[in-house]
Amino acid sequence: MRTRGRSRHRTVEAYVLGEFLLAFAVSFAFFFLVFFANQMLLMAEDILSKRAPVWDVVRLVVYATPAVLALAFPFASLTGALMAAGRLSSDSELLVLQSSGISPARIFLPFLVLGMLFSAGSFVMNDALLPLGTVNFSRLYRRILASSPALELTAHSARRWEGLTIVSGDSRDGVVSNLLILDAPQGGKRRLITAGRGTLSEGEPGVLSLSLTDIFSQSNDPARPGRFEVSRAESMQYNLLLRDISDMSLGVSPREMSSRDLGALIRERQQAATARSIRRSEEAREAREQAMELYLKALEGKTPAARALSEMKPLLERASGLSVPAAEERTLRIYRLEYFKKFSIPAGAFCFVILAFPLATLTRRGGRAAGFGIGLLVAVLYWAMLAGGQTLGNRIEGMSPFWAMWAPNVFVLVAGGAAFAVKRAVG
Repeated sequence: MRTRGRSRHRTVEAYVLGEFLLAFAVSFAFFFLVFFANQMLLMAEDILSKRAPVWDVVRLVVYATPAVLALAFPFASLTGALMAAGRLSSDSELLVLQSSGISPARIFLPFLVLGMLFSAGSFVMNDALLPLGTVNFSRLYRRILASSPALELTAHSARRWEGLTIVSGDSRDGVVSNLLILDAPQGGKRRLITAGRGTLSEGEPGVLSLSLTDIFSQSNDPARPGRFEVSRAESMQYNLLLRDISDMSLGVSPREMSSRDLGALIRERQQAATARSIRRSEEAREAREQAMELYLKALEGKTPAARALSEMKPLLERASGLSVPAAEERTLRIYRLEYFKKFSIPAGAFCFVILAFPLATLTRRGGRAAGFGIGLLVAVLYWAMLAGGQTLGNRIEGMSPFWAMWAPNVFVLVAGGAAFAVKRAVG
């Protein structure tokens, strides 16, 4: 009898497991296409419109795919669980299973197991494959920029970046003619460079070298507005930093690092911030001691009071400014937010299952269609909460990065617990 009971439980678990996997596959395909169209196709269209090789665009899309997969797992887990549980509930199969002695916990077990597996899959995508894809993406994109000048220097166009403007004439066979470069870095010398021809080539990592011929250059220093320097040359090399000329960041951002590397970087920056805080406290103490020495000299008549007062004022102001706790470095806050986000989004797949199962069984009508609609609504609300938490975590000093990123998951878990309680009360 015990063996027969175990066999029946395994049959039920396999049946529920298959139902959930089917619904998950449909939901995963939907979310993958949505995120793919939003993040990949726009990028590919932009590069293809500038005559980048089609095969290189395909490779760029492949390298960027892990980011899409990492996001698709949690939301597909949500809608898949809602669709599966909704179908079982609307067809009264859950009622039949419970009437035959199968406990709700046994029916819920496959959802729980798959939710954990989906969370693990999302974390692997986000923590391992995403950084690897980003490195290859950046390397390939740099090569495309170097081999396809039209990608950044199109014919008869003006491109403007911070402190740099490039106006180009014709572009043919990798050679751009009639170039005008306005180089005006903030606080530095301003240069106007004209060139008859220019070609792009890849130099050191992260740098594109623009080879110019038939050069005329004029420069002036803002500190000496009436003085200009003029020169001519047959050729020159003008280096462009990729992070300055590219529309997309080619550096490795916190989102594109593994959790281990990002955690090490956070600890390093935190140690530097702590050292700066200690140094500020020491400088504030020294400034107060110097002010006290001046005050004592004034009392003893060694220094005129007016002179002592004038020298004490900046010292006290400096001590007061240094005594105020320094605002946490913004980049450190961003890194912490991204670090906790690496865990919160994958964990969402598991949290969604906790909410989806009781929620779907409470809405017994509609089946898969109703589950899919509810899943989309919950997904939008969750994403809004996640984006709001990240925005507040960036702007509000002192706000916990952990709670900023994990608050949506906590909300989903609380809502799931409440749904379970209502379901038990309703029966």
